[in-house]
Amino acid sequence: MEIHYNEKLKKLPPYLFIEIDRKKKEAIERGADIISLGVGDPDLPTPDHIIKSVQEAVTKPINHQYPFGSGLLSYRKAIVEWYKKRFKVDLSADEICALIGSKEGIGHMHLGFINPGDVVLIPEPGYPVYNTGTIFTDGVPYFMPLLEKNGFLPDLDAIPADILKKAKLIFINYPNNPTAAVAPREFYLKLIEFAKKNNIIVVADAAYSEIYYDENEKPLSFLEFSGAKEVGVEFHSLSKTYNMTGWRIGWVCGNKDVVAGILKVKDNYDSGVFQAIQEAAITALTSSQECVKNSRKIYKERRDILVEGLRGLGWEVNLPKASFYVWAKVPKGYTSSQTVSKLLDEAAIICTPGNGMGKSGEGYVRFALTVNVPRIKETVERISKIKW
Repeated sequence: MEIHYNEKLKKLPPYLFIEIDRKKKEAIERGADIISLGVGDPDLPTPDHIIKSVQEAVTKPINHQYPFGSGLLSYRKAIVEWYKKRFKVDLSADEICALIGSKEGIGHMHLGFINPGDVVLIPEPGYPVYNTGTIFTDGVPYFMPLLEKNGFLPDLDAIPADILKKAKLIFINYPNNPTAAVAPREFYLKLIEFAKKNNIIVVADAAYSEIYYDENEKPLSFLEFSGAKEVGVEFHSLSKTYNMTGWRIGWVCGNKDVVAGILKVKDNYDSGVFQAIQEAAITALTSSQECVKNSRKIYKERRDILVEGLRGLGWEVNLPKASFYVWAKVPKGYTSSQTVSKLLDEAAIICTPGNGMGKSGEGYVRFALTVNVPRIKETVERISKIKW
């Protein structure tokens, strides 16, 4: 039988991180001792108290049934309290929907609000799902370059008027993947006015909000600002904060009508988040946050060693204020892809090419701080032996 794929699948660019994983496995099969700094998957384990919580929760028969709807009320109330404590933002339970990881919700966002021909404003370089969701709904992506000269913020004033007339969604992501940039207060104020003026829904991806390195400069929430709930929503995930990437648990919150639209899509596509994992998420959000502080301390040590090491070798690298990524300019005379290939072939180091996340990422590579200190030091040592 001849199989014909949907035309939309043919339009999709290769999913970058699957390709990175493939190259990693090929190198391992060749016998290489790979240091993988490519995919942003924490190497730190999920804290014990969260594991114990889910172990108890899975024994409850009530958790063995379909978990329909927007999530356990107790889970959404835990989010309300967490938001109040962390950001001083007031939410209600009907402004929150549980997600099978924020990636799922971001992908479903388009299904709720994009019709064929509608424009989606996408930061570039950026998380690939912003664009793939657009392709699946026959939307039109408009890429907003994130340039160092602009602090890796989109230039809202540069978006053409004809694009704004058709635009329905704008994605933002701070702390940013891949650039590690943090958005200032002024940007959010301007964004809210921009969204109101142009009737565009803001989709804020805040997956890295708790990975920061200065207690006096904590990343802001889009929802902290007056008028934000009128124009948008914010996505959160427990993946990076609590080292729970494989658990698939997150949420979306903010504008009640937008949240309701996402829930309507989900009601027709999935049956909700496993309640035992929701109970574990409650434990994560309401217990001591020392485990999160400890993770930040570990990432900070890794960050400092890698950045100092690369700078010592002549690389141009900004010191990240947040996220667990290091966004580094490639050596002169090399492209992003050439740099990644050279690092893999000559040093068995895997990182992410900047242009793989958008053409504005050309000239950079992204290192994920997801290996221990000895391996970070070894990374620097291996790179020092390469002739550029």
